[in-house]
Amino acid sequence: MAYDEDLANRVRELLGDERGVSEMPMFGGLAFLLAGNMSVAVSSQGGLLVRVGPRESAAAAKRAHASPMQMGKRRMNGWIRVAPEGVATKRELSAWVRRGVGFTRTLPPKNVRGRSRRA
Repeated sequence: MAYDEDLANRVRELLGDERGVSEMPMFGGLAFLLAGNMSVAVSSQGGLLVRVGPRESAAAAKRAHASPMQMGKRRMNGWIRVAPEGVATKRELSAWVRRGVGFTRTLPPKNVRGRSRRA
């Protein structure tokens, strides 16, 4: 299953003013990187993957339509999967994108790869 292009466009719109944003196809989805660090990703399984950090994982997973992210049998600490129902409105999506960007801003920059949108 391919990722939801409409959701990707909605994320792009929300990240429109952010500097250092790049996009990279990953695992059939589309990741949005900030200074080379993954922040959010449109999942090929539907919905959004959000980087919240290890300390916030448990609390974020308790929110409506959210769950811990798993790849195969491995739980990805610091990441949350948000079902499509949890990002249906601009307000819902914006809250998750802000959360992912907020945590990612605390990380040191990496070499930026992918298709850069802003210098």
